[in-house]
Amino acid sequence: MPTSKTKFKIVYGNGTAKIVDLKGKDFIVVSVREPGSDGRFYAVDRDGVVWWTGPLTSGADNYKTPSGIYPVLYKKRHYMSKDYPDPSGIDNMDYSIFFTRYGHALHQGSINWMSHGCIHIAPRDIPVLFRWAKPHRTRIVITRHSYMPFARPNLLRFHLK
Repeated sequence: MPTSKTKFKIVYGNGTAKIVDLKGKDFIVVSVREPGSDGRFYAVDRDGVVWWTGPLTSGADNYKTPSGIYPVLYKKRHYMSKDYPDPSGIDNMDYSIFFTRYGHALHQGSINWMSHGCIHIAPRDIPVLFRWAKPHRTRIVITRHSYMPFARPNLLRFHLK
């Protein structure tokens, strides 16, 4: 859960917790689409500026997106899901930014339909994130809490310009 713009509290299954500070790093906060969360992503640069945000969908009830902080493992511009291929043969996970070895990714998808565990990002937003995110350097933060209180000052400043 976010405790400040760059600090996140990770609570483990055994009840222990630790604080991770991403100050000085590029990261993408994914506040999943569930009650108590925002249903938005936030791109935060190494200076702590939230410079891009947009709506998303995440895993449906039976396919929850895993919470945590993950590195970008690799990216694929054109990709077809191996577990849920599109019957038409058209790539259904374009602009994939993979963050788990189990195939979880941020990728282009409908922001009206929940996923099988991935994060669907709108077609207008995902190319920007895809170009910006760097494998093994950019972090993906998946949270079930709101990040908007920390992002709002940057977003208001950009909106008012």
